[in-house]
Amino acid sequence: MKPLSSHTCKLTDAQAEVLRAFMVERNYKFREVAYARFAGEKDKTNLVFYESGKLVVQGKGTQEFIEFVLEPEILKEARLGYEALLNPELILPRLGVDESGKGDFFGPLCVAGVYVNEKVVNAWTDAGVRDSKNISSDKKIAELAELIKETPGCVTSVVPIGNDAYNRLYTKMRSVNTLLAWGHARVIENLMGQRQRMNPPPVRAISDQFASSKDTVGKALMSLGREIELVQRHKAESDLAVAAASILARHEFVTRLAGLEKQFQLKLPKGASATVDAAAKEFITRHGVENLPTVAKMHFRTALRAQGLPEPPKTEWRRDKSQQPSTKPEVP
Repeated sequence: MKPLSSHTCKLTDAQAEVLRAFMVERNYKFREVAYARFAGEKDKTNLVFYESGKLVVQGKGTQEFIEFVLEPEILKEARLGYEALLNPELILPRLGVDESGKGDFFGPLCVAGVYVNEKVVNAWTDAGVRDSKNISSDKKIAELAELIKETPGCVTSVVPIGNDAYNRLYTKMRSVNTLLAWGHARVIENLMGQRQRMNPPPVRAISDQFASSKDTVGKALMSLGREIELVQRHKAESDLAVAAASILARHEFVTRLAGLEKQFQLKLPKGASATVDAAAKEFITRHGVENLPTVAKMHFRTALRAQGLPEPPKTEWRRDKSQQPSTKPEVP
């Protein structure tokens, strides 16, 4: 395992003063850094303590600094290498599920799932596996997707819902959340169908809570999916298994969107914006409105604007106080 070259943690004001005194005593070279209370470097180790209370340690001496200074002298506790002891859930065998394309007018909806165990978690140390929304490069997404799929012990499943199928399902279900629940349940079922490859077997499946009621996904689960615990929570991408699933889902979405662009020889922007509106109108001009459902999600208001049709009045979205927080309105 490569030595750490970057580390962040929170310090109290008292701990920060101990650190500053240590740096003065050891002749660290101090410098000015924006939004930092103090910053300095010495012996291939760069320290920056921000006004927010966050300490950033970088450089080749990071691991040695953590083990011999930060933990014993500043934090007064050992954390590095003991993450699993401090938080056993980090190494539990589990499934993570996430999707990509929900907020994009063009392109499919892609749902992915990943099984991880302790060996997989350890293999991804310092690999950069994190929520795909925090990765701006499609090239990096592709590299991480390949790493995830090739990691020994990791089991994956991706369910792409192409635009034609998406539009048919939405017409039937009349709800993005219900459609998402079906996709998440399908991925969990696919993964559980491969449970003979999982050692040890998963104890739970984790996904983001995208609907106000957790029953939305629970009711959609199929026979195998009902054999394990389903955990839904907000910001589930902080879990490594869900983060890995988000990368696979995003890679599938980006790849398929690029395929549609090549097929129709037209740039199809991500998201929903004025640029997307313009591209939708251009698509209709070149390929006809009858082909728009092949590349787009037709329940978006963008589809009406592109065709010059009147939009229905927007209804004010209000959170049901009797339920847990839900996502924003489904239709951009």
